[in-house]
Amino acid sequence: MEYRLCPSILSADFNRLGEQIQTLEKAGVEWLHIDVMDGDFVPSISFGMPVIRSIRKESKMFFDVHLMVSAPERYIQDFVDCGADSITVHAEACEDLERAIELIRDAGVKVGVSIKPATPVNDISHLLEDVDMVLIMTVQPGFGGQKYLPECTEKIVELKELIDREELDVDIQVDGGINDETMEIVMKAGANLLVAGSYVFSGDLETNVYSIQKKMDKIKSEID
Repeated sequence: MEYRLCPSILSADFNRLGEQIQTLEKAGVEWLHIDVMDGDFVPSISFGMPVIRSIRKESKMFFDVHLMVSAPERYIQDFVDCGADSITVHAEACEDLERAIELIRDAGVKVGVSIKPATPVNDISHLLEDVDMVLIMTVQPGFGGQKYLPECTEKIVELKELIDREELDVDIQVDGGINDETMEIVMKAGANLLVAGSYVFSGDLETNVYSIQKKMDKIKSEID
């Protein structure tokens, strides 16, 4: 299983976005998490296709695009055309989740499905063989800098057990409140893709990345 740090540019300094993306890439980061918010499905508004298209020109990183928008089916192809390497949609936002998954697959990128803290894992369990990744939100979606919700740990464990039981190749991504303490909790519960915002971008970016990746390697060695 590949363990990856997925920095969320929602916490980046937008005045230095290009520079910070280059710093991440030079530090060995391979996945970039991009939260797209519409002010409807979640209260906040972030950025859309023009920003992704612009930074795509400057980076070879894997663009992990998280659509926190209502009726995301309308935008899947547009974001793929802008440079997304994966598209994650919310189960709660789709009128027809199976159709959304099909659209993402047909667009030729990796398929992700996300659930909010209150949404049971069982709501998406029948679709696990059709996706590449499940994103468990460990805070209420829409804002950065929130604290990890401890009740989400059991959801990670439950999802991991389902994936292992069915012998599926599905990544478990977590997003929200990741820090030194919660990183160990979620990894040992079964998550392998860790989205982190302020944990990465607060302070010296390059130093933070090296430090976090070193800690992840240590936890991984304990799991293995």
